[in-house]
Amino acid sequence: MSEKVNMSETKEGEYNPYEHRKVLKPSSDFRATANIIKASLGSGLLAGPLAFSNSGWAIGIVGTILIGIICGHCIHILVKTSRGCCKIEKKPQLNYAETCQSAFANGPKCLRRYAKTASIIAEFSLLSTYVGVCCIYTVLISDSIKQLIDRYVPGVVLPVEYYCLIILVPLCLLCQVKYLKWLAIFSLLANLFLVATYVICLYYIFGDEINFTDKKIVGDPARLPAFMSTVIFAMEGIGLVMPVENAMKKPQNFLGCPSVLVVAMSAIVFFYSTLGLFGYFRYGDLARGSITLNLPIDDWPAICAKGFIALSIFFTYPLQFYVVFDIFKRYTDRHVKDNCRSFIDIGGRVLGVCFCVGIGVALPLLEQIINLVGACFYSILGLIIPGIVETVFRWEDLGFLKWVLLKNILIVAFGFTCLISGCTVTIMDIIEILHNKTVM
Repeated sequence: MSEKVNMSETKEGEYNPYEHRKVLKPSSDFRATANIIKASLGSGLLAGPLAFSNSGWAIGIVGTILIGIICGHCIHILVKTSRGCCKIEKKPQLNYAETCQSAFANGPKCLRRYAKTASIIAEFSLLSTYVGVCCIYTVLISDSIKQLIDRYVPGVVLPVEYYCLIILVPLCLLCQVKYLKWLAIFSLLANLFLVATYVICLYYIFGDEINFTDKKIVGDPARLPAFMSTVIFAMEGIGLVMPVENAMKKPQNFLGCPSVLVVAMSAIVFFYSTLGLFGYFRYGDLARGSITLNLPIDDWPAICAKGFIALSIFFTYPLQFYVVFDIFKRYTDRHVKDNCRSFIDIGGRVLGVCFCVGIGVALPLLEQIINLVGACFYSILGLIIPGIVETVFRWEDLGFLKWVLLKNILIVAFGFTCLISGCTVTIMDIIEILHNKTVM
């Protein structure tokens, strides 16, 4: 049954959070869909061929679809739990961390004392995840610019770290945008650039005859954790789900079928699986952390693709940074006087961007950072926490034969498997790369 029907069946006199929700700059369904798609697709989409090279093409297709379903379901249960908590708390909206706290506070008595702890863990996971995403975006933009400069301005040879510093000022200016409604405009532009890049990549993929015979159907089992980490990174945008849903003009349209979530996740799975599969067929084990880095540097379409992806990620950056600054703002607002608020906001955004760029400068390993963020942070944020939170919130109503409990045990177990195995493989890769650099 769709969410729209559920909302229409709200009992008379029962608190309806939508009736009390006041949003300064509400977003339409279209803009919300654009934000969700852009929150997930970006550098993760372009890492699809690399993921398939780790898994083999058959495991890649099946795994991508399954992980897409799991990630979409985890977003669904998080939003549904948040709405249930809103009714109990009689609040118009709750963010991610507040939802976790409320679920524990209204769950089994033995767990209620951990409500604040659950909120802190969720907040820390959010902050760590999106700082990592901002670092990845910094490195990807810089890598794309460096390729173009190295080819067309041969007299200028700079390491990628310098380009991270060069884009610092433009990123600081762009991240001064405050409202999701305005960020949706940048998301739309970023989506257009991303689709253009996607089409150009397909042009090069199908430009010559593809050799299928040497491509692995099933990859090395030891590399499957790297595959799962990359796909989870590409599929998950869960940190922006609650801000987007809370900012919608018609939030009841977020869940259900058809809905914002269904349309967005279907588009994400389609784009990722097609580019990952055919990109692997074209480039095989030579696939890099972004397929644009595999494109020739002398052709104008390829040059456009490298420029488009840099612009796409650049316009996506403030959407990802929104989560980082939102956490900062919640903890500082109560201590800031009204006449200093604008100054603190501007300074906080600048310092936040500088911090994220600084990490990118310190560790500009694109493929490894993508895997690490996907394995560690997104596994916790997008799989483990939603499974636990729904179980706690529905403890008195776990369904027939406690199917909700069994289902969430599987989700949490999958999340921990991705976390431990993905982090282990990625850390070993980083150690090997740094060791080889030291030897050279």
